[in-house]
Amino acid sequence: MENYSHVLHSLTGLTLDAKNIDWPQVRRILVVKLRSIGDTVLATPSLIALRRFLPEAQIDILLEDWVAPLLEGFGEVDNVIEVGPGNFSRLAVMRRLRHERYDVAFNLHGGTTSAFFTFASGATHRIGYAEYQYSFLYNHLYSSALDFWKKPKTHSAEQQLALLGFAGVPVEDRPKSRLAVSQAAVDSLELKLRPRLSQISDLKSEIALLHPAAAFATKQWAAENFASVAEYLKQRGLQSVAVVAKNEHKVLENLKAVSRVPIVSFDDLTLTEITALASRAKIFVGNDSGIAHIAAAVSTPTVVIFGSSNRDHWRPWTEAPNEIVFEEFACQPCPGYECKEFGEPRCILSVTPESVIAAIDRVLGSEMKKDD
Repeated sequence: MENYSHVLHSLTGLTLDAKNIDWPQVRRILVVKLRSIGDTVLATPSLIALRRFLPEAQIDILLEDWVAPLLEGFGEVDNVIEVGPGNFSRLAVMRRLRHERYDVAFNLHGGTTSAFFTFASGATHRIGYAEYQYSFLYNHLYSSALDFWKKPKTHSAEQQLALLGFAGVPVEDRPKSRLAVSQAAVDSLELKLRPRLSQISDLKSEIALLHPAAAFATKQWAAENFASVAEYLKQRGLQSVAVVAKNEHKVLENLKAVSRVPIVSFDDLTLTEITALASRAKIFVGNDSGIAHIAAAVSTPTVVIFGSSNRDHWRPWTEAPNEIVFEEFACQPCPGYECKEFGEPRCILSVTPESVIAAIDRVLGSEMKKDD
């Protein structure tokens, strides 16, 4: 089936679509998205498109348990189904999915595990791309987002939206990413933040959120550069607040050690607290990461520093003022695990504090014009 799908499309331009979907009769929809913070945030445009298309339907999403809190309070879904890493959790979730009797299941990821969850749901219509692994587990296969949007490059959000669009869901306006900010998260954040920022009366206008960590060295801007940015933000009247995960604590220590201005730092905020903090920041400045997508999804102006990763695919998906800062190399994008071209990641090493500061000025200037 998988080879047939590719051959069929290459020869005829057609896709394998075993059944037409009678959307007015659809009552239950499952969306499968198993991956990281950024992937989850960038699935929200698809959830928004589904909800407005079928306001009365039950729309559920399957997420990994550690990232599931991101969608707390997100009104476009009815149920966030969490799956843990073990086989016991996976089998229990498969039984639950089968019990729900979904009419439609979209796999927005395409990996092996998500393919089996999609199939295990027993949904009448199981939808994916022809290039997915185990494509025989689907009965609706479509070509590619490039074909749908008719352009040579697509964003991650567009890639997911296109799958819905092929199936008949209106997506042409490309909804932007969005997250909810719960009052519980705001309250718990205040308890952690206020003792360290007692001198600040208005968090929204007086703090900048920094995220100096990244998954790979090829994506991580130097601590000295973030320190220069924090010093500049202080001149503009903004207190820098830096966040990382617990296992990235050394990044914070390095940043504070080289900074000439105080930096408030956290390595213990929950995802919902980070979302609340991002929503209260005047600006976000950080590496290409899931935290950058959180900031964009709560309409915070963002400046994102790119190294090895795909700028077209991972840039902020938001209507808020934003810029990406990078130095262009012929080898970009790359997987990012190591720099095979130069031995050191010149892409991220070549980005200067001056270029990031210039982007900050432009983004803050755009925000001031919007407020006027």
